[in-house]
Amino acid sequence: MPTRLYGIHQRTLRLSCLWGAALLMVALSIAPAMARMLETAYGNVEIEGQPERVVTLYEGALDASIALGVTPLGAVATRGGEHVATYIADEVSDISIVGTARETNLEAVVALQPDMILASPLLPQEQYQLLSRIAPVVVPPSGGFTADSWREELRVFTQALGRDEAEAEALIEHVDQRAAELAARLGDEPPTAALVRWMPQGPMVMNEDLFGTGFIAAAGFEVTDAGLVRKGVPHSDPLSLENLSRIDQDWMFLATLNQEGEEALEAARTSPAFQRLSVVGNDRVVPVDGQLFSSAMGPLAAQAILDVLEGVIDTIEERDAVN
Repeated sequence: MPTRLYGIHQRTLRLSCLWGAALLMVALSIAPAMARMLETAYGNVEIEGQPERVVTLYEGALDASIALGVTPLGAVATRGGEHVATYIADEVSDISIVGTARETNLEAVVALQPDMILASPLLPQEQYQLLSRIAPVVVPPSGGFTADSWREELRVFTQALGRDEAEAEALIEHVDQRAAELAARLGDEPPTAALVRWMPQGPMVMNEDLFGTGFIAAAGFEVTDAGLVRKGVPHSDPLSLENLSRIDQDWMFLATLNQEGEEALEAARTSPAFQRLSVVGNDRVVPVDGQLFSSAMGPLAAQAILDVLEGVIDTIEERDAVN
């Protein structure tokens, strides 16, 4: 009897060893599959699994993350503000602010113990090197902020977050389809338009090839910067009130970033130069959120901008029906 029991124990031990070896081989075969290499502006970054503690240092990264169902722990404040942009604030009411687009608070980032950092395509290399000591840093290789760069950025962030690429393509398709439907409503003779950001120093015309102006154009307007914006810069120098006539288009989308800009705009509205604009006389000045139209990026921002543009097109159709 003892000999028989000994044989049973031996067979059990051998089976256990075989099962252990098999499980180890399965684990080893799965591990490389879960790790993936992602091409970024500063070389390939190895990522494993789905990050759970994400920090975004770029408004476009925050937008993309939320659109993909990921709520970051930290983000930078929007341009001209102290929190994230208004259009997205309700989605991340408890998020930690870890700096601005120009300056990151490294201590605040470290305190959040991130396992992934999503950054701007314009992140300087020296900052990248510092941040890389904290967690893997993904910098989109797009190289700048143009009307269409958000698409490739969304795809990069989707891969970084371990989400299904089909999710990104569906978000892009939904935006493109809606913009095309709005453009079809304006027909073959599109009204001209300019996007102007009013600052305490005065009005600045925004480049034709930015995210906000790109969607105004995609929705069917003929966008112009009146030749006032130098190549490679996002906006013109501040204009004097006397030169406002140079941006007198069929429609003007007028953005402010903060209280100081709003106060400067209100003061300018009473000036004869502002009142003489035909776009003012025709009641075609559309106040818009400067954080959304001149700073935000991503599929959620795109839909928020299209919401505004749909309202404007509704107004155009109503006025045409009366006339």
